[in-house]
Amino acid sequence: MKKRLLLILSAFFPTCLPGLSQGGATEKKPNVILIMADDLGYEMLGCYGNQANLTPNLDRLSASGMKFERCYSTPLCTPSRVQLMTGKYNHRNYTGFGLLDPKETTFGHMMRRQGYKTGITGKWQLYGNERQRQLAGGKTGTLPADAGFDEFCLWQVDTLGSRYKTPTVYTDNGNSVTLEGKYGPDVFNEFALSFIDKHRNEPFFLYYPMCLTHAPFEATPFSSDFSQSTREDPKYFDDMVRYMDHLIGNVVKRLTELRLLENTMIVFIGDNGTDKTITFEINGRKRKGEKGTTTDGGIHAPMLVSWKGRVTAGTTSGSLIDFTDFVPTLLQVSGARADAYSGLDGVSFYPLLLGERSKERKWVFCHYAPNWGNYQPKTFALDTRWKVYSTGEVFDLGADPDEKKPLSPEQLSRTDKKDVGRLRQVIKRMYQ
Repeated sequence: MKKRLLLILSAFFPTCLPGLSQGGATEKKPNVILIMADDLGYEMLGCYGNQANLTPNLDRLSASGMKFERCYSTPLCTPSRVQLMTGKYNHRNYTGFGLLDPKETTFGHMMRRQGYKTGITGKWQLYGNERQRQLAGGKTGTLPADAGFDEFCLWQVDTLGSRYKTPTVYTDNGNSVTLEGKYGPDVFNEFALSFIDKHRNEPFFLYYPMCLTHAPFEATPFSSDFSQSTREDPKYFDDMVRYMDHLIGNVVKRLTELRLLENTMIVFIGDNGTDKTITFEINGRKRKGEKGTTTDGGIHAPMLVSWKGRVTAGTTSGSLIDFTDFVPTLLQVSGARADAYSGLDGVSFYPLLLGERSKERKWVFCHYAPNWGNYQPKTFALDTRWKVYSTGEVFDLGADPDEKKPLSPEQLSRTDKKDVGRLRQVIKRMYQ
């Protein structure tokens, strides 16, 4: 009971968190591991209703903590990453596809200031190639060392190359190397495990934006033809999901071996919906991926949080979460002062992890201007029932989750119009 009371108090007085202990001794600040899958919608996880048994480790992670049913990203990789890392909506700081504005402060910078060792491994996609800089009017991106990360092992920094077989990897010596005979996801996973080992006696923040399960769809070590296959085929997607899950299991296993689970918050999310070429079945319905679209399948991200002894096992939250919320949450967990939150758009979900709903957000906003491919810009706000676009369309998500037919004003009751009006005001305020 005493421990529970202290945890609840820490939600409102975050600077107390790192010092919770008996006898006045200061405990080590909690570690944070943020894992993000690439192009993996919520519908691929068993804990969300997929029956293909692709994610046993993630399903166990869900059972050990809290599953969120309403976490929303943007529909595309880079915009989601910029929003996640800065705590700001994209209309404030998204300068071009494949770019992170070097003027931005990221959660890498912020966690380092709180005394954390910071590491990142997996996919970067924030420095940009020459073509991306041209499309952005000559604007430049950011290298990982300049984004607040002490150590890194990444794909797609200053050159592209492969992310899977014989990967091209950028390391913290500032060079890209091609690793013959290696499998990229294994290289990044080995870095993650090594980072945990190296910093197990000091607070660390590990950001793990995985390369899996993004196209090209290639054989994995779980595929029978891995050693000889060179072709791309969506048939390998399930193996890619299984292997991604296996790698996450490695992380949890290492934390368990080092007895770090009670002092480590593990967060798992996806950056946007599943690729459009992928067909799957969820809760008895066959569906296709909706990456790049602003419908539910494009923006509804999986989100699991596990923290032994802090987050009640087997719980589910229907509270709204968007990608601006992760920075203030990490700051609160780290024990940052309240003024560290200034200038951010997000709302900390740390109180939700403790069972407190008093500060949950009432709406989600999205400014989606991808600056890439044929994806069209859209702006919208939504709550647990309604979704309103800046162009005027209104959808009742409970009755029409796939947004097949917008409602006319005549179809809305007086109460409905008030709720819809509040979302229209959210959009208006964002651009003032």
